[in-house]
Amino acid sequence: MKSDELISGVLLVDKGQDMTSHDVVAVARRCLNMKKIGHCGTLDPMATGMLILVLGNGTRLSDLLMSEDKEYVGTLKLGQTTNSQDAEGEVTEEKPVPADLTLEQVKAAFDTMRGDFYQMPPMVSAIKVDGVPLYKLARKGQEVEREPRFVRVYDYEITRFEPPYVDFRVVCSKGFYVRTYAHDVGQKLGCGAHLSALRRTRSGHFRLLPGKYVTFDQLKQGKKDEVLSSMLTLYDVSKLRGA
Repeated sequence: MKSDELISGVLLVDKGQDMTSHDVVAVARRCLNMKKIGHCGTLDPMATGMLILVLGNGTRLSDLLMSEDKEYVGTLKLGQTTNSQDAEGEVTEEKPVPADLTLEQVKAAFDTMRGDFYQMPPMVSAIKVDGVPLYKLARKGQEVEREPRFVRVYDYEITRFEPPYVDFRVVCSKGFYVRTYAHDVGQKLGCGAHLSALRRTRSGHFRLLPGKYVTFDQLKQGKKDEVLSSMLTLYDVSKLRGA
């Protein structure tokens, strides 16, 4: 077993639903009995999939790893707009989904958000205004002016079209809100939409490959040796990134 001082690397966790990224870090700290653990790129409680944890000296890689592109698979539900832009929020507007809505029309809406464009961050987000996270203001029913963010969609694919549900895959830049993407598709189609499911499948060069990631349950059960055997060393990470 490695002593705590020598544990440095990257741990990929397949995050489950209904937990925060901070919850995962807290459980990993207990499992590995070390404090120096951070995460790269928050996943909402509703979202599942890849959460990158950086351990020990691996924390120096945080900014680098967070800056890389991400891939998600998700489902949006047409006809309902929510205050959080996802299924966790309250429905603020309901509109009928046009009976004659076609896949081509949905693709056209997605096509308007391809390449480089500006995206308005949602009120329910961790972005701070005057030092206060937006989600705290949103909880009080407040809405404040936000600055649009420059983002990029490298690629997308619609994998299922069964109104009111649309399944999609998107490859996007850092700082991209998939919730807002789903919401904006709904606005462009005129019937509204929200994100009903989301899973992060890739971040930069990292994918969830057998034996190369752990689950939240493994961390919770305190299986330190099992967890460490799945950790990528700093050398592994360097090799993976072609450095």
